[in-house]
Amino acid sequence: MDFLQEYDFHLPEEQIAKFPLESRDQSRLLLVDRIQSKFWEAPLFRDITALIKPGDVFVYNETKVSYRRVYLQVESGRIHESIFLEPEDKLGKTWLCILKNRAKLKLDGKLFPVGYPEFEFSYQGAREELSILSSNRSISDSDFEIFGNIPIPPYLKRNVTEEDKTRYQTIFANRSGSVAAPTAGLHFTETLKEEIRKKGAEFFPVELQIGYGTFRPLTAEQWQTKTLHKENYLVPGSTATKLNEARTEGRRIIAVGTTSLRVLESVFDSQLKTYKEGVGQTDIFLSPGDRIESAQGLITNFHLPKSSLLLLVSAFANTRLVMSSYQYALENGFRFYSYGDSMFLF
Repeated sequence: MDFLQEYDFHLPEEQIAKFPLESRDQSRLLLVDRIQSKFWEAPLFRDITALIKPGDVFVYNETKVSYRRVYLQVESGRIHESIFLEPEDKLGKTWLCILKNRAKLKLDGKLFPVGYPEFEFSYQGAREELSILSSNRSISDSDFEIFGNIPIPPYLKRNVTEEDKTRYQTIFANRSGSVAAPTAGLHFTETLKEEIRKKGAEFFPVELQIGYGTFRPLTAEQWQTKTLHKENYLVPGSTATKLNEARTEGRRIIAVGTTSLRVLESVFDSQLKTYKEGVGQTDIFLSPGDRIESAQGLITNFHLPKSSLLLLVSAFANTRLVMSSYQYALENGFRFYSYGDSMFLF
Protein backbone atom coordinates (compact mmCIF):
# COMPACT_ATOMS: atom_id res chain seq x y z
CA MET A 1 0.00 0.00 0.00
CA ASP A 2 1.38 3.38 -1.05
CA PHE A 3 0.70 5.10 2.26
CA LEU A 4 3.19 2.75 3.94
CA GLN A 5 6.07 3.16 1.48
CA GLU A 6 7.70 5.73 3.75
CA TYR A 7 7.95 3.03 6.43
CA ASP A 8 9.43 0.35 4.21
CA PHE A 9 13.06 -0.78 4.22
CA HIS A 10 15.14 -3.75 3.20
CA LEU A 11 16.35 -5.81 6.13
CA PRO A 12 19.17 -8.27 5.37
CA GLU A 13 18.39 -11.73 6.70
CA GLU A 14 21.61 -11.72 8.74
CA GLN A 15 20.35 -8.75 10.79
CA ILE A 16 17.32 -10.66 12.06
CA ALA A 17 18.29 -11.83 15.54
CA LYS A 18 17.58 -15.55 15.40
CA PHE A 19 18.79 -16.30 18.93
CA PRO A 20 19.14 -14.30 22.16
CA LEU A 21 22.48 -12.95 23.32
CA GLU A 22 24.30 -14.52 26.24
CA SER A 23 22.93 -11.86 28.60
CA ARG A 24 19.69 -9.91 28.22
CA ASP A 25 21.26 -6.52 28.92
CA GLN A 26 24.12 -6.94 26.41
CA SER A 27 22.08 -5.78 23.43
CA ARG A 28 23.15 -2.58 21.72
CA LEU A 29 21.24 0.59 22.53
CA LEU A 30 20.37 3.50 20.26
CA LEU A 31 19.44 6.67 22.13
CA VAL A 32 16.96 8.97 20.38
CA ASP A 33 16.49 12.51 21.70
CA ARG A 34 13.12 13.74 20.41
CA ILE A 35 13.67 17.32 21.55
CA GLN A 36 17.09 17.76 19.96
CA SER A 37 16.15 15.56 16.96
CA LYS A 38 19.35 13.54 17.20
CA PHE A 39 20.43 10.03 18.04
CA TRP A 40 23.60 8.31 19.13
CA GLU A 41 24.71 4.86 20.22
CA ALA A 42 25.35 3.63 23.74
CA PRO A 43 27.57 0.56 23.98
CA LEU A 44 25.07 -1.70 25.76
CA PHE A 45 21.47 -1.65 26.97
CA ARG A 46 22.68 -1.71 30.56
CA ASP A 47 24.18 1.76 29.93
CA ILE A 48 20.64 3.14 29.99
CA THR A 49 21.29 3.75 33.69
CA ALA A 50 23.25 6.88 32.74
CA LEU A 51 20.05 8.48 31.46
CA ILE A 52 17.83 7.64 34.43
CA LYS A 53 16.52 10.52 36.51
CA PRO A 54 15.37 10.25 40.13
CA GLY A 55 11.59 9.91 40.11
CA ASP A 56 11.32 8.24 36.71
CA VAL A 57 8.45 5.77 36.51
CA PHE A 58 8.89 2.69 34.31
CA VAL A 59 5.66 1.06 33.16
CA TYR A 60 6.10 -2.57 32.06
CA ASN A 61 3.78 -5.18 30.60
CA GLU A 62 3.57 -8.13 32.99
CA THR A 63 1.95 -10.46 30.47
CA LYS A 64 3.36 -13.96 30.14
CA VAL A 65 3.66 -15.84 26.86
CA SER A 66 1.38 -18.88 26.88
CA TYR A 67 2.48 -22.20 25.38
CA ARG A 68 0.03 -21.81 22.50
CA ARG A 69 2.01 -23.47 19.67
CA VAL A 70 0.62 -26.98 19.42
CA TYR A 71 1.50 -29.80 17.03
CA LEU A 72 -1.76 -31.59 16.25
CA GLN A 73 -1.91 -35.06 14.73
CA VAL A 74 -4.71 -36.65 12.73
CA GLU A 75 -5.42 -40.39 12.79
CA SER A 76 -3.34 -40.98 9.65
CA GLY A 77 -0.31 -39.54 11.46
CA ARG A 78 -0.10 -36.26 9.54
CA ILE A 79 0.99 -33.28 11.69
CA HIS A 80 -0.65 -29.85 11.61
CA GLU A 81 1.22 -27.04 13.36
CA SER A 82 -1.15 -24.62 15.09
CA ILE A 83 -1.14 -21.53 17.27
CA PHE A 84 -4.15 -21.12 19.56
CA LEU A 85 -5.02 -17.43 19.60
CA GLU A 86 -8.08 -16.88 21.75
CA PRO A 87 -11.13 -18.75 23.05
CA GLU A 88 -14.46 -18.14 21.36
CA ASP A 89 -16.45 -19.02 24.47
CA LYS A 90 -16.10 -18.55 28.22
CA LEU A 91 -15.55 -22.27 28.78
CA GLY A 92 -12.50 -22.39 26.52
CA LYS A 93 -13.89 -25.22 24.41
CA THR A 94 -13.83 -23.40 21.06
CA TRP A 95 -10.70 -21.61 19.85
CA LEU A 96 -9.59 -19.41 16.99
CA CYS A 97 -6.29 -20.74 15.65
CA ILE A 98 -3.66 -20.40 13.01
CA LEU A 99 -3.65 -23.86 11.47
CA LYS A 100 -1.25 -25.01 8.78
CA ASN A 101 -2.42 -27.25 5.93
CA ARG A 102 -6.05 -26.90 6.95
CA ALA A 103 -7.16 -27.60 3.36
CA LYS A 104 -6.35 -31.26 4.04
CA LEU A 105 -8.84 -31.41 6.91
CA LYS A 106 -12.47 -32.40 6.69
CA LEU A 107 -15.21 -30.71 8.70
CA ASP A 108 -15.42 -32.34 12.14
CA GLY A 109 -12.08 -34.04 11.48
CA LYS A 110 -10.35 -35.11 14.70
CA LEU A 111 -6.93 -33.86 15.83
CA PHE A 112 -4.88 -34.66 18.94
CA PRO A 113 -1.82 -32.97 20.45
CA VAL A 114 1.16 -35.22 19.67
CA GLY A 115 1.62 -37.54 22.61
CA TYR A 116 -1.56 -36.46 24.40
CA PRO A 117 -4.55 -38.30 22.88
CA GLU A 118 -6.72 -37.48 25.92
CA PHE A 119 -7.09 -33.96 24.48
CA GLU A 120 -9.32 -34.15 21.40
CA PHE A 121 -10.05 -31.34 18.95
CA SER A 122 -12.26 -31.18 15.89
CA TYR A 123 -12.00 -28.88 12.89
CA GLN A 124 -15.03 -26.60 12.62
CA GLY A 125 -14.15 -24.59 9.55
CA ALA A 126 -12.45 -21.29 8.73
CA ARG A 127 -12.92 -17.61 9.43
CA GLU A 128 -10.86 -15.78 6.83
CA GLU A 129 -7.24 -16.83 7.40
CA LEU A 130 -7.99 -18.31 10.85
CA SER A 131 -9.41 -21.71 11.75
CA ILE A 132 -11.90 -22.81 14.38
CA LEU A 133 -11.19 -25.82 16.59
CA SER A 134 -13.51 -27.23 19.23
CA SER A 135 -12.42 -29.45 22.10
CA ASN A 136 -13.97 -32.24 24.13
CA ARG A 137 -13.03 -30.33 27.29
CA SER A 138 -12.26 -26.82 28.52
CA ILE A 139 -8.72 -25.76 27.60
CA SER A 140 -6.76 -23.37 29.79
CA ASP A 141 -3.21 -22.06 29.86
CA SER A 142 -2.27 -24.81 32.32
CA ASP A 143 -3.31 -27.35 29.66
CA PHE A 144 -1.18 -25.64 27.03
CA GLU A 145 1.78 -26.00 29.38
CA ILE A 146 1.22 -29.77 29.23
CA PHE A 147 1.02 -30.27 25.46
CA GLY A 148 2.07 -26.95 23.92
CA ASN A 149 5.26 -25.09 23.06
CA ILE A 150 6.24 -21.46 23.44
CA PRO A 151 5.29 -19.66 20.18
CA ILE A 152 8.45 -17.91 19.08
CA PRO A 153 7.82 -15.55 16.12
CA PRO A 154 7.51 -17.10 12.64
CA TYR A 155 10.20 -14.85 11.18
CA LEU A 156 12.84 -16.65 13.27
CA LYS A 157 12.38 -19.59 10.89
CA ARG A 158 13.59 -22.21 13.37
CA ASN A 159 12.35 -24.66 15.95
CA VAL A 160 11.90 -23.82 19.61
CA THR A 161 14.85 -24.54 21.91
CA GLU A 162 14.99 -25.06 25.66
CA GLU A 163 16.59 -21.63 25.94
CA ASP A 164 13.50 -20.00 24.42
CA LYS A 165 11.38 -21.18 27.34
CA THR A 166 13.12 -18.68 29.59
CA ARG A 167 14.56 -16.11 27.19
CA TYR A 168 11.29 -15.47 25.33
CA GLN A 169 9.76 -14.46 28.66
CA THR A 170 10.57 -11.17 30.36
CA ILE A 171 11.65 -10.99 33.99
CA PHE A 172 8.32 -9.21 34.55
CA ALA A 173 6.18 -12.10 33.17
CA ASN A 174 3.38 -12.84 35.60
CA ARG A 175 -0.02 -13.30 33.96
CA SER A 176 -0.47 -15.79 31.11
CA GLY A 177 -2.44 -14.99 27.98
CA SER A 178 -0.19 -13.69 25.20
CA VAL A 179 1.00 -15.35 21.99
CA ALA A 180 4.03 -13.05 21.74
CA ALA A 181 6.43 -11.47 24.21
CA PRO A 182 6.50 -7.75 25.01
CA THR A 183 10.01 -7.70 23.63
CA ALA A 184 11.31 -4.43 25.08
CA GLY A 185 11.15 -6.10 28.48
CA LEU A 186 13.48 -8.87 27.29
CA HIS A 187 16.47 -6.54 27.75
CA PHE A 188 16.03 -6.23 31.52
CA THR A 189 17.76 -8.39 34.11
CA GLU A 190 16.93 -8.38 37.82
CA THR A 191 20.33 -6.81 38.47
CA LEU A 192 19.74 -3.99 35.98
CA LYS A 193 16.27 -3.39 37.38
CA GLU A 194 17.77 -2.94 40.87
CA GLU A 195 20.45 -0.59 39.54
CA ILE A 196 17.75 1.56 37.97
CA ARG A 197 15.81 1.56 41.24
CA LYS A 198 18.90 2.67 43.14
CA LYS A 199 18.97 5.76 40.93
CA GLY A 200 15.55 6.70 42.29
CA ALA A 201 13.28 5.25 39.61
CA GLU A 202 10.24 3.02 40.16
CA PHE A 203 8.60 0.17 38.24
CA PHE A 204 4.84 -0.40 37.94
CA PRO A 205 2.89 -3.01 35.96
CA VAL A 206 0.14 -2.94 33.39
CA GLU A 207 -1.03 -5.86 31.30
CA LEU A 208 -1.78 -6.15 27.60
CA GLN A 209 -2.51 -9.62 26.26
CA ILE A 210 -0.69 -9.67 22.93
CA GLY A 211 -2.54 -11.37 20.10
CA TYR A 212 -1.66 -12.55 16.62
CA GLY A 213 -2.58 -9.15 15.23
CA THR A 214 0.84 -7.84 16.21
CA PHE A 215 2.30 -9.93 13.33
CA ARG A 216 -0.41 -9.27 10.75
CA PRO A 217 0.18 -6.82 7.89
CA LEU A 218 -1.70 -3.56 8.09
CA THR A 219 -4.75 -3.21 5.91
CA ALA A 220 -6.21 -0.18 4.16
CA GLU A 221 -9.32 -0.55 6.33
CA GLN A 222 -7.28 -0.35 9.53
CA TRP A 223 -5.55 2.76 8.20
CA GLN A 224 -8.86 4.39 7.30
CA THR A 225 -10.72 3.48 10.49
CA LYS A 226 -7.74 4.09 12.80
CA THR A 227 -8.39 0.79 14.56
CA LEU A 228 -6.33 -2.36 15.05
CA HIS A 229 -7.00 -5.83 16.44
CA LYS A 230 -8.57 -5.85 19.91
CA GLU A 231 -6.43 -6.79 22.87
CA ASN A 232 -7.37 -7.08 26.55
CA TYR A 233 -5.68 -4.80 29.07
CA LEU A 234 -5.50 -4.32 32.83
CA VAL A 235 -4.30 -1.28 34.77
CA PRO A 236 -4.08 -1.88 38.54
CA GLY A 237 -5.29 0.88 40.82
CA SER A 238 -1.82 1.20 42.37
CA THR A 239 -0.31 1.81 38.94
CA ALA A 240 -2.90 4.44 38.00
CA THR A 241 -2.36 6.21 41.32
CA LYS A 242 1.41 6.31 40.84
CA LEU A 243 1.08 7.52 37.24
CA ASN A 244 -1.22 10.35 38.27
CA GLU A 245 1.15 11.36 41.07
CA ALA A 246 4.13 11.32 38.74
CA ARG A 247 2.36 13.41 36.09
CA THR A 248 1.24 15.98 38.68
CA GLU A 249 4.82 16.23 39.93
CA GLY A 250 6.26 16.55 36.43
CA ARG A 251 8.20 13.28 36.56
CA ARG A 252 8.94 11.18 33.48
CA ILE A 253 6.78 8.20 32.64
CA ILE A 254 8.73 5.68 30.56
CA ALA A 255 6.86 2.95 28.69
CA VAL A 256 8.76 -0.33 28.50
CA GLY A 257 7.62 -1.34 25.03
CA THR A 258 4.94 -0.43 22.54
CA THR A 259 2.42 -2.67 24.31
CA SER A 260 2.79 -0.68 27.54
CA LEU A 261 2.46 2.57 25.58
CA ARG A 262 -0.66 1.24 23.87
CA VAL A 263 -2.22 0.62 27.30
CA LEU A 264 -1.20 4.05 28.60
CA GLU A 265 -2.73 5.82 25.61
CA SER A 266 -5.89 3.75 25.98
CA VAL A 267 -6.49 4.77 29.60
CA PHE A 268 -5.17 8.35 29.49
CA ASP A 269 -7.83 11.07 29.58
CA SER A 270 -6.41 13.86 27.43
CA GLN A 271 -8.83 16.42 28.87
CA LEU A 272 -8.39 15.62 32.56
CA LYS A 273 -4.74 14.60 32.06
CA THR A 274 -5.26 11.53 34.23
CA TYR A 275 -4.88 7.76 33.95
CA LYS A 276 -7.77 5.39 34.68
CA GLU A 277 -7.49 2.03 36.38
CA GLY A 278 -9.45 -1.03 35.33
CA VAL A 279 -9.85 -3.69 32.69
CA GLY A 280 -10.95 -3.32 29.09
CA GLN A 281 -10.22 -3.90 25.43
CA THR A 282 -8.32 -1.60 23.14
CA ASP A 283 -8.11 -1.40 19.36
CA ILE A 284 -6.26 1.91 19.36
CA PHE A 285 -4.08 2.58 16.30
CA LEU A 286 -1.38 5.21 16.88
CA SER A 287 0.33 6.65 13.83
CA PRO A 288 2.20 9.82 12.83
CA GLY A 289 0.02 12.86 13.40
CA ASP A 290 -1.37 11.53 16.67
CA ARG A 291 -0.37 13.37 19.83
CA ILE A 292 0.98 11.03 22.50
CA GLU A 293 0.86 12.55 25.98
CA SER A 294 0.74 9.51 28.25
CA ALA A 295 4.52 8.90 28.30
CA GLN A 296 7.70 10.89 27.98
CA GLY A 297 9.98 7.96 27.24
CA LEU A 298 9.76 4.73 25.25
CA ILE A 299 12.01 1.69 25.27
CA THR A 300 11.48 -0.49 22.23
CA ASN A 301 13.05 -2.91 19.76
CA PHE A 302 13.56 -2.46 16.02
CA HIS A 303 10.33 -3.48 14.31
CA LEU A 304 9.15 -4.92 11.02
CA PRO A 305 8.87 -2.57 8.02
CA LYS A 306 5.40 -1.15 7.34
CA SER A 307 4.14 -2.44 10.70
CA SER A 308 1.75 -0.83 13.17
CA LEU A 309 4.54 -0.91 15.76
CA LEU A 310 6.87 1.11 13.54
CA LEU A 311 4.08 3.64 12.96
CA LEU A 312 3.49 3.89 16.72
CA VAL A 313 7.19 4.63 17.34
CA SER A 314 7.08 7.22 14.53
CA ALA A 315 4.07 8.82 16.23
CA PHE A 316 5.95 8.99 19.52
CA ALA A 317 8.94 10.75 17.94
CA ASN A 318 8.56 11.77 14.30
CA THR A 319 8.85 9.85 11.08
CA ARG A 320 12.01 11.50 9.79
CA LEU A 321 13.91 11.02 13.07
CA VAL A 322 12.76 7.42 13.51
CA MET A 323 13.48 6.35 9.94
CA SER A 324 16.89 8.06 10.07
CA SER A 325 17.70 6.10 13.23
CA TYR A 326 16.55 2.90 11.52
CA GLN A 327 18.81 3.66 8.58
CA TYR A 328 21.72 4.09 10.99
CA ALA A 329 20.84 0.77 12.63
CA LEU A 330 20.70 -0.97 9.24
CA GLU A 331 24.05 0.46 8.14
CA ASN A 332 25.77 -0.35 11.43
CA GLY A 333 24.76 -3.95 11.91
CA PHE A 334 22.11 -3.64 14.61
CA ARG A 335 20.05 -6.78 15.24
CA PHE A 336 16.31 -6.51 14.56
CA TYR A 337 13.07 -7.93 15.99
CA SER A 338 12.29 -9.88 19.17
CA TYR A 339 15.79 -10.99 20.18
CA GLY A 340 17.41 -7.91 18.65
CA ASP A 341 18.81 -4.61 19.84
CA SER A 342 17.02 -1.70 21.47
CA MET A 343 16.10 1.98 21.32
CA PHE A 344 15.36 4.47 24.07
CA LEU A 345 13.37 7.43 22.81
CA PHE A 346 12.96 10.36 25.21
